Amino acid sequence: MKRSSTDSNAARLAFGTLLKTTKPAVESKMEAMFRERAKLRHANGPEVRDVVAVARDLSMRGGKRFRAALLAASYFGVNPRGSKDTALLGGVSLEMLQSYLLIQDDWMDGDVERRGGPSAHIALAKKLGSGPLPPEKAGGVGALLASDLVWGLSVSALLAAKVDAAIRVRALDELMHIHEDVVAGQIIDTLAKKPDIEVLHDLKTGSYTVRGPLALGAILGGAGKPVLRALARYADPLGVAFQLRDDLLGVFGTEAEAGRPQGSDLLSGKNTSVLRHALPKLRGAAKKALAAVWKQRNAKARDVLIAVDAITRTGAREAVEQRLSSLCDRAEREASKLPLAASAKAQLTGASLAIRVGPGGREAR
Repeated sequence: MKRSSTDSNAARLAFGTLLKTTKPAVESKMEAMFRERAKLRHANGPEVRDVVAVARDLSMRGGKRFRAALLAASYFGVNPRGSKDTALLGGVSLEMLQSYLLIQDDWMDGDVERRGGPSAHIALAKKLGSGPLPPEKAGGVGALLASDLVWGLSVSALLAAKVDAAIRVRALDELMHIHEDVVAGQIIDTLAKKPDIEVLHDLKTGSYTVRGPLALGAILGGAGKPVLRALARYADPLGVAFQLRDDLLGVFGTEAEAGRPQGSDLLSGKNTSVLRHALPKLRGAAKKALAAVWKQRNAKARDVLIAVDAITRTGAREAVEQRLSSLCDRAEREASKLPLAASAKAQLTGASLAIRVGPGGREAR
């Protein structure tokens, strides 16, 4: 998509500013919810306190609050004079949903680290391991219960929004729909013999990363079906692009860029879009290099770098980046046509540009 550097810079700035203002405000409300729960559950014993503390630690540790920013863009795009508190509570609901899913995802995948610290099941194995269950079992049980707690906070945050009853019902229905889509996506990801990567991307990522946040914000703002359909046309390509960016980070991103060890998707054995392009082209030593680290959590850093180089040589990175760029082109065209306030259209164009350009400044073209 052709766009002037001035327009691009303005859109990037608009979305960057939205992220910077949304993040601390949403996190302040999240912190307040966890403080209230810690106080409420203090008398329930040390194990309950440990689960609440670990849930809080993981939820508050890092995260750009991208979903909350998208919700704010669509909410104020529909209702420019809307309530800041309503937009923030919607954002809190989404970020709690994200935390709930991350806790479960880490346990399912066996990931030991998240956002620069231990995954919830690892932290809880240490805290609860001297009880009636073996440490590993205790960590898994504790993590599932911590995720249940955070899911409850997600629903509670949305219920606290001061909107008309009919809007609240629509918003809750949308949250449940987002949740069910992610569950279906996770089933495909973990249990399907032949997962459809495109369907997986749409359900597991697009639903709660882009499409759901935009729909939820618009619903809270009082939008009707025509606006929701327009937002869906923007969200569909961007949701896939977001997943492709994550796939690229999972193989090529440094730990500082991705928030997890380089090659983490290889170490956990994730069959992502990068691998789908690379595997048919790997031969001989290159194929052995990948096999040496595939599902090997304790693989040496040098072996990971050799495997990443082998994948790079197949052209997989360029192929995925080209598709990501094409999807962002589509999203940016749809953003320009959205029936929203001009400021919101600029912010959503900026969101696409943020995905187009990776954390290292490399732009997918």
